[in-house]
Amino acid sequence: MVDMKLNVKKFALAGGIYVGACAAALTAGALLNVPGLPQFAAMLASFYGPWGYSVSLPGVFIGAFWGFTEGFVHLGLFAWLYNKLTR
Repeated sequence: MVDMKLNVKKFALAGGIYVGACAAALTAGALLNVPGLPQFAAMLASFYGPWGYSVSLPGVFIGAFWGFTEGFVHLGLFAWLYNKLTR
């Protein structure tokens, strides 16, 4: 049997980039009034709002930062746990 391990740092980085890009795209879409996205952006504002996020042009970058941070931490923990469970 092949032992398949995840590279935790690379997985965390990929997750951070992905979640950050999704948060930025969601905010930009909400600014352009793409159907359905303002509701999701309002939900995102309930999570990141206390840390400066809003549906605005600066919010695109703030959302990308917090999305990257959250994706990096959560998916890094996921990869670490996966590696521990596959020993």
